[in-house]
Amino acid sequence: MTEIKKFKRYAWLVLLSFGFTYLFFYNGRQNINLVMTQMAEELGSTTAALGVVSSALFWCYAFGQLINGRLGAHFGYKRFMMFGIVASAVINVIISFQHSIPVIAVLWGLNGYFQSMVWSNGLGVVNKWWPKSNRGFATGLATFFSGMAQVVTYLTILLCLDWNPEWGWRAAFRYPMIPMLVMLIAFFFFFKNSPEDAGLQPIKEEDDGRDEALEKDIKEKGYLYPYLVLFSEPKVIVFCLISAIAGIGRYGLLTWIPTYFAEEMGLSIKDGIFSSILLPFGQACAMFVFPIITDKFLKGKREPMLVIASVVTFCGMICFPFIQNQLTASVMLFVLGIFTMVTGVIWAIGGDIGGRAFSSTVIGVFDWAAYMGAAIQAAMFGFMKDTFGWSAIFVTIGSLYIIMLVLTLLARKMKTKRV
Repeated sequence: MTEIKKFKRYAWLVLLSFGFTYLFFYNGRQNINLVMTQMAEELGSTTAALGVVSSALFWCYAFGQLINGRLGAHFGYKRFMMFGIVASAVINVIISFQHSIPVIAVLWGLNGYFQSMVWSNGLGVVNKWWPKSNRGFATGLATFFSGMAQVVTYLTILLCLDWNPEWGWRAAFRYPMIPMLVMLIAFFFFFKNSPEDAGLQPIKEEDDGRDEALEKDIKEKGYLYPYLVLFSEPKVIVFCLISAIAGIGRYGLLTWIPTYFAEEMGLSIKDGIFSSILLPFGQACAMFVFPIITDKFLKGKREPMLVIASVVTFCGMICFPFIQNQLTASVMLFVLGIFTMVTGVIWAIGGDIGGRAFSSTVIGVFDWAAYMGAAIQAAMFGFMKDTFGWSAIFVTIGSLYIIMLVLTLLARKMKTKRV
């Protein structure tokens, strides 16, 4: 086998082993959103209070992403990621035996930190195996698995509620951990931290001089140097704001739509989950298709997709509260799932900005911002719903996407100076 064929083979093995591992990873993160009503009833709480509990994961995930991109590089990407997956599964099982809301909140926050060990490190490694010309495809396929992971979680929870109805919401924190851990077997054998780990030469690209200079600077100036560089770049700050809005839109819908169907349309927990499943499916499609469109048809220009998504999302959000038919609402959720899901494009931008030297750190920073947005919505939207009604949530998300549109137009004209 020639070195080129061997390199391509390993590139695909790394991408697919990461993707399939992540396909079941949301079982330990999205599960709480689908049984929130049941938890509130059994524990004598409210969905608004459980929204605050849900936000604990997002806060800890966000700040974990800020530092774990660098920690993964320091301790070894694969080892670091595997520890996070195992620890998350253990915490979920422990939560299933709890009866105290404050204890669950603390454990759920800890779970958020362990969950944050995987994504930016995985994409950072993928960027070492896939050149810039195909980076949109690689990150798009990885984020497609991330989107489909949400669908897998929905289906898994439905099965869990059928298998052990006597366990109630607790089943959602037990059975789904099994496939999470099983997938680690393939991940252990096929995931390689870099081409050098497989005895291959690293990718050579036109901007290799930049990557080599940045890697040299990191070694000379220390662990925190990438953060000093990135947070001094106005374009990075703007994309952090865009990422935060994307996080509010993505998780604002994922967190509250199942509850919306249960409370507003009177559906059972199972029917609400089934009607909601088109939302993460639409998000998965966008994660895969949008970055490829920017590669193949927009010649690497990512911002036009953000502009289109902003306009369509605003229109869809304003219309959604007026839909009273379950089928029509489900179809609209598919459309909204597609156009609210712009993080696949944002990760490709992170790879473009950071190159191989900084990519895991840049993506970690952008994901930190996205989950800061997710944390804010989880804590805020429950109380907003109780005070102003469901329409306030949809109007707020739509308005934020208009702000995203303005920020995107601003970012198009900005250049980075130090990366």
